[in-house]
Amino acid sequence: MSLSEEQDHNGSMAAVAGDSDPTHPAAGAVTSAVVAELLAQVRRGSPRALNSLTALLYRELRRLARRQLLGQRPEHTLRTSDLVHETYLKLANVSAPHWKDRCHFLSVASRAMRSVLVDYARRRCYAKRGGDAVRVSLTEGCIFTDQPSAEVIAVDQALARLSKFAPRKSQVVELRYFAGFSIEETAEVMALSTITVKREWNTARAWLRRELRQRSAA
Repeated sequence: MSLSEEQDHNGSMAAVAGDSDPTHPAAGAVTSAVVAELLAQVRRGSPRALNSLTALLYRELRRLARRQLLGQRPEHTLRTSDLVHETYLKLANVSAPHWKDRCHFLSVASRAMRSVLVDYARRRCYAKRGGDAVRVSLTEGCIFTDQPSAEVIAVDQALARLSKFAPRKSQVVELRYFAGFSIEETAEVMALSTITVKREWNTARAWLRRELRQRSAA
């Protein structure tokens, strides 16, 4: 069953496994229990459970997608719903998923969105090699540049290099830069203190700035 079929089957994105609106305060405990059960089914290899889980967390996935699309040019043709759909397809192709909880699942989904955006940017980026340097602003807020597609690729490549010797710093940047997570959200996903996340973010951001300046000047 496709995601769209699953949505039709349930009547709406919020109505999964017989639940009421999962955003309603009274539904919080029920939703947590449903998420835990669906994740257990996903780990046992149920594709239908992944459909239902995606539908249940659809609003959160759209929020992640909107954050990742911030800073793209107005003519960017990848819409929020497109990014969520492409992310779902990537998640559906994961063999033997071991997503532990809601935060872990959303972290993996964020990484999949990053992969979709990088693939999209590579197809769309026609800048000549050796041309104008890519200006990157790794600030506390969102990223806005003159060449957003080129920046996505440049940061992705730098992040891959960072992950080889500092995987935790790399994951912090991934969540903060690509997913737009706050310090508190990143700390929750990574099971770290906010102080540690701030330290890792500042160190990694400084490294990335140096790395990207050196690469663009080369």
